[in-house]
Order: sequence, then structure tokens, then C-alpha cells
Amino acid sequence: MDTHSRSFAKALSWRVTGTVDTIIISLIVTSIKLAAAIGVTEVITKSLLYYFHERAWLKIPYGRKAATV
Repeated sequence: MDTHSRSFAKALSWRVTGTVDTIIISLIVTSIKLAAAIGVTEVITKSLLYYFHERAWLKIPYGRKAATV
């Protein structure tokens, strides 16, 4: 089982990747200032959503193998 800090670190690393993608797409269709604003906003909201999503999945046994000692 992952610790809370591991889940949070995974959420942050994933969001950095997602944010870069969002900024690039936003830049293509808008301006740099608007793209940056969109990127900053979504990194905060989606990091929190991913963290809670990850923690919820830790409670679901589907597809998990039992740990061997």
C-alpha cells in the first residue's frame, strides 16, 4: 500500500507532465499569458483530484495482488 506522501508525490509528478501538455495546447490556440493562467489553475485543481482519486483506488482490491512476506 502506498503512503500518503507517495500518492502526493505521484500526483505532483503526473500533474507536471499534464500541465506542460495543457500549456502547449493552450498556447497553440490562445496567447502565452492565457496559456500560463490555464496551466497554473489546472495544476492545482488536478493535483488535488488525482491525489484523492489515487487514495480511493487504494481502497479498491480489484487487480491487486496480495503482498508476500
